[in-house]
Amino acid sequence: MNRFTFVDCTTVAEALDHLKQGSVAKAGGIDLLDLMKDGIVSPSMLVNIRRVKELHGIETSEQGLSLGPLTTLSELAAHPVIQKTYTALSDAASHAATPQIRNMATVGGNLMQRQRCWYFRSSEYNCLRKGGSECFAQKGENQYHAIMGNEICAMVHPSSTAVPLMAFGAQVELTSKKGKRTVPLNEFYIRPDESLLDETVVKSDELITRILVPAPAAGTRSAYQKYGEKESFDWPLADAGVVLVMDGNTCRSASIVMGVAAPTPLHAKAAEVVLAGKTIDEATARAAGKAAVDSATPLEQNGYKVQLFHTVVYRTILLASGQLKRDPSAVGGMA
Repeated sequence: MNRFTFVDCTTVAEALDHLKQGSVAKAGGIDLLDLMKDGIVSPSMLVNIRRVKELHGIETSEQGLSLGPLTTLSELAAHPVIQKTYTALSDAASHAATPQIRNMATVGGNLMQRQRCWYFRSSEYNCLRKGGSECFAQKGENQYHAIMGNEICAMVHPSSTAVPLMAFGAQVELTSKKGKRTVPLNEFYIRPDESLLDETVVKSDELITRILVPAPAAGTRSAYQKYGEKESFDWPLADAGVVLVMDGNTCRSASIVMGVAAPTPLHAKAAEVVLAGKTIDEATARAAGKAAVDSATPLEQNGYKVQLFHTVVYRTILLASGQLKRDPSAVGGMA
């Protein structure tokens, strides 16, 4: 790990004074410290924002949720309004990592996680994301890698909270000394074909100051499930967040997001079209699950993830609609 300066801040203005090229904001620091220990990032300054009170807290209103980026995953999971009205978000937060990590990890940090790929995370491989000329996962060990959007870079995005937040239509407020701007979460992440060196739209002098989630329409039900090799503390092999606006058993509209399918969280738009205006039953849910992965381009060792995503999508649709109990082999619940 490189030498760095550590600055402890108590206000947003103070943090912004120190955010510049070469400095990095630190909240829980879960992912950041791993990257520093592995020599993947070498910031000259860590700007500690953990004690900035205005970045903490959960506010609820008729307009929806306003989340401070320093809200911990444990706080998200335990909040009664989120459990009842935004259940997919509560479930995603409550089953990420371990209890110890959830007590420290923040929702802002969870959204800002770097993608998972052992070639990127190893200092021995100078991959495309680090300015090299090759994606080693394309022909290497790729059993955990992307099955969609993987033509250039096969990383997967690991954020558990990004999946339901995107499904709920969340927005991210970014603040710099120039002012504030709000970015829809579905425009927050940058695909490899847009840039290989930038992963989010956050600029070096900007800080996430709020995460805004609109109030769900009447009749909204939601669910999140993930599948992994181990139920506890493991990265998911496949996960999905489903938000349905229901009129009885009929789906007025659907929002379905798949995690760890691609380098960014991915809206399953084809699956949403299958459900719109239809009665939700097993046949419809299975058809939506199939549509979600029809465009998949699996690599040599991860073809199994196509069926796995088909399964997690259709079972989470049934879970959200109240027609199926939680899959005991998965992690998640229902609204």
